[in-house]
Amino acid sequence: MSKLTPCLWFDHQAQEAARFYTAIFRNSKINRIARYGPSAAEASGRPAGSVMTVSFELDGQPFLALNGGPLFTFTPAISFIADCRDQKELDDLWEKLSEGGEQGPCGWLRDKYGISWQIVPKVLAQLVADEDPARAERVMKALLKMHKLDIDTLMEA
Repeated sequence: MSKLTPCLWFDHQAQEAARFYTAIFRNSKINRIARYGPSAAEASGRPAGSVMTVSFELDGQPFLALNGGPLFTFTPAISFIADCRDQKELDDLWEKLSEGGEQGPCGWLRDKYGISWQIVPKVLAQLVADEDPARAERVMKALLKMHKLDIDTLMEA
């Protein structure tokens, strides 16, 4: 089975963003950096020798960051879900990823590069799909009142 690798299109911040993300997530690393050679620089209008792509991993998941110019930008239509083991991990990711970005409702945030994240506890999917529809509704009501999610409050619902 082949792996899927998300490609993130940046203007010129691919290496900076890869460093930022790999410093936040465990089991993460930058694998390789490719630079624009003369042909690619001419075709793209990017400076020869500048960073073209950065291959990196976040918690073992491969990513590719591309410096492609300002033509495309990120939207919340695509987001990355970070399933957190506990409140400490959730709080840590929420603070680090939202720094310089924008905190939103229901565990969503947009980081300083414009990428949308859902910072959620692993147990959330189970809670909102509880066999007891009344409990699932209480969880959803509690969730809709939050920005950063609080696991204890969700569990108590």
